[in-house]
Amino acid sequence: MNKEQNRSILEELENLEETLNESIRESLGARMNDMLPSLEEQGVRQLYPKGPNIDFKKELRSLNRELQQHILELADILVERPSQYARRVEEISLIFKNLHHLLNSLWPHQARATLVHILELQIKRRKQAVEDVKRRREEAQALLKESLESLEDTGPSLLLK
Repeated sequence: MNKEQNRSILEELENLEETLNESIRESLGARMNDMLPSLEEQGVRQLYPKGPNIDFKKELRSLNRELQQHILELADILVERPSQYARRVEEISLIFKNLHHLLNSLWPHQARATLVHILELQIKRRKQAVEDVKRRREEAQALLKESLESLEDTGPSLLLK
């Protein structure tokens, strides 16, 4: 392999990386909105803000605190007024549905991040393989050079014998 071929392989790897990244963006981006029906479509009231810029961590924490509060209140109601537990159970169910939906909406982000990580590892391995081939080529060239020099040094003496 010469330097031109090495450059060609590296360019192919870079082009492959760009193509894969574009493919990921297109396939995951196009499907992201189609994958998960909104809470409204399911007939469930949404308890966290709507829009593309949701702070998932903040909203999950908020819903979790609200869930804890409702569960404690349910315990109090079950002790003091057992006949009024149904409304609290419905509220807890609503919070669970919102938590579940919010968590499910994170799946495309997680899938994209995982896929990007896997592709980065593959590219890294391929670049390492190219470097390994370069190193082995240089070692082989050095051995050939030594052999040629050795033959040139011993060449006339072989002719005399």
